Amino acid sequence: MIRRTRIFSFAFALLLLFNLGLGFTVYSKEAKQNGNDQVLRNIDLLMEVLQLIRKNYVDAEQVDVNELLMGAISGMAQKLDPYSDFLPPQEMQSLKEESEGEFGGVGISVSMQEGMLTVISTIDGTPAHQAGILSGDRIVEVDGRRLDSISLDEAVGMLRGKPGSKVNLTVYREKGNNELSFELKRALIPLESVFATNMAPDNNIGYLRITQFMEPTASAVEKALRRFESEKVCGLILDLRGNPGGLLHSAVAVSSFFLPKNQVIVSVEGRNRSSNYQERSTAGYKFPARCPVIILVNRGSASAAEVTAGCLRDLSRAVLLGEKTFGKGSVQTVHELPGGYALKLTVAKYYTPSRRVIHGNGLEPDIKVEMSVAEFYELGKSEPAQRFEKDVQIKRAVELLQSYEVYEQIRSGKLKLRQPDEEAGSEG
Repeated sequence: MIRRTRIFSFAFALLLLFNLGLGFTVYSKEAKQNGNDQVLRNIDLLMEVLQLIRKNYVDAEQVDVNELLMGAISGMAQKLDPYSDFLPPQEMQSLKEESEGEFGGVGISVSMQEGMLTVISTIDGTPAHQAGILSGDRIVEVDGRRLDSISLDEAVGMLRGKPGSKVNLTVYREKGNNELSFELKRALIPLESVFATNMAPDNNIGYLRITQFMEPTASAVEKALRRFESEKVCGLILDLRGNPGGLLHSAVAVSSFFLPKNQVIVSVEGRNRSSNYQERSTAGYKFPARCPVIILVNRGSASAAEVTAGCLRDLSRAVLLGEKTFGKGSVQTVHELPGGYALKLTVAKYYTPSRRVIHGNGLEPDIKVEMSVAEFYELGKSEPAQRFEKDVQIKRAVELLQSYEVYEQIRSGKLKLRQPDEEAGSEG
């Protein structure tokens, strides 16, 4: 079996070399026509370095040419941005599991920021959430290995493993300027992403939390909205805090429930104009148009969560309350390659209906209500009733929904509210 694997790897390396040579020949003609000689020299340089390593490196007999080529390809993809990557078969499988099923892990959503593995959010109830890992923490070490010059997908692969196995993390927390150590036991991370309940028996306000946009999310949200309708709910808090995104089509489906048909939800635009497209609402209202909606956001709200929040705010369907969002609004496509390999490539960016660029900018809330990251995650461990009582962002949203006239002025842009103690200079 090992022999067959080595033979396949060698054959794949030869195929890559052949394609590189063929591409080089084709590109050479184009480059000469365009006068782009520097690129040609760099391609020559790559091939010359490869040959020098094979002929002169002291441990040449231990060098796997296939691994060198894979490293070159991986480095080329990672140089583009934090989200593009060359995926070996095992990482490609992990990517599929993330959106299609359950997986063993610690419940962390991460991104690369300034070359460091940064926590976007943790999933409620998971080992990372229970241990107190926070949004903004920088993971600097996993099981004794420092995470220098590592790809995002490779780092995610290190965090995952068989449920019940342990993993040791070292994180740098800016507040306090120190490194913290955590020993976590991996668990089966479920893809349940929707929690819905009435705020209290004496009001008609519903609370709907979406932790991530997955395949079953839209159907679960639709079911919750039907229940709200039967219970005469006519004011909704849609909680997207700590939601790292997920599947775009799931976010589009959820957004559609709050809009009339054929409304632009998001524009996806990249280099190839022929591939640009718009996602529009299809389902039509599942939640009454006359009923107000407040969306809670924070620095852990990213990607598809920002698409939903930006769309409903731009179309005057909701008011955003909380803190500025993460600002991840780029689109990756996965190109499957021979042997189970894949190239994950950033090909486009998201634009909200009013042409706001999410990527790198994030979304500013209509009403800024600050909450410390530690407090947000600590409240996430509480029972709903206790959380509603202590969560300052939820309490502010309830106050606003109970004052429908004020809500309407904010929604229409006629009034901008500030946190009551903000004028006194408090951080809230």
